[in-house]
Amino acid sequence: MMTTYAPLVRVVDDDSAFRTAVCRLLRAAGYRVREFASAGEFLMTDSHEEAGCVLLDVRMPGASGLDLQASLAKREPSLPIIFLTAYGDVPLSVQAMKGGASDFLAKPVPREELLCAIRAALARDEHDRTKRSELRSLRSCYSALSKREREVLQYVVAGRLNKQIAAAIGASERTVKAHRARVMEKMRASSVADLVRAADRLLAGGAGTREAQSEPA
Repeated sequence: MMTTYAPLVRVVDDDSAFRTAVCRLLRAAGYRVREFASAGEFLMTDSHEEAGCVLLDVRMPGASGLDLQASLAKREPSLPIIFLTAYGDVPLSVQAMKGGASDFLAKPVPREELLCAIRAALARDEHDRTKRSELRSLRSCYSALSKREREVLQYVVAGRLNKQIAAAIGASERTVKAHRARVMEKMRASSVADLVRAADRLLAGGAGTREAQSEPA
């Protein structure tokens, strides 16, 4: 029997009293919470695979919150980060937001402001994970195409007609239609527009499916 876990909020802060207070507040709000006393402890013990976000202190002994942010940016999937600081440091907040932070809050943070920031971060994480899942599915569909089907796909998304594709690959229009039908089926596309969107998403995700066609139309 499969179990669906609620998102996990990681609290990384060297102030034990603050961690305890925040974790108590979050658990009372219905969140799963895991606490860490340092960036190093987090990196060594958290799998980062579970959906959720990170509530992160900026200044800590050893590696700082910004150092941890830089390390997490190299991981896949990355987790949304909400920074908390007792220092009103504008340059730090700018650096954190440029690094992709979900929010930057000043201690002591009002309860509702914190919960609102967490809801936004969790929504962002869910959206990002959905997009990554969809991209993995598209890549799986694309990998099922034969070499010739990938070639036909490239011509179709470039806007070529069947007779143009047939002339380009040296096949009959009937053969092109058969390849095209299999491409649509394997890529789970109901229209050429769907196919173009899928190809664009694959291209943006690093799968080069949409190559320029230099032959005249």
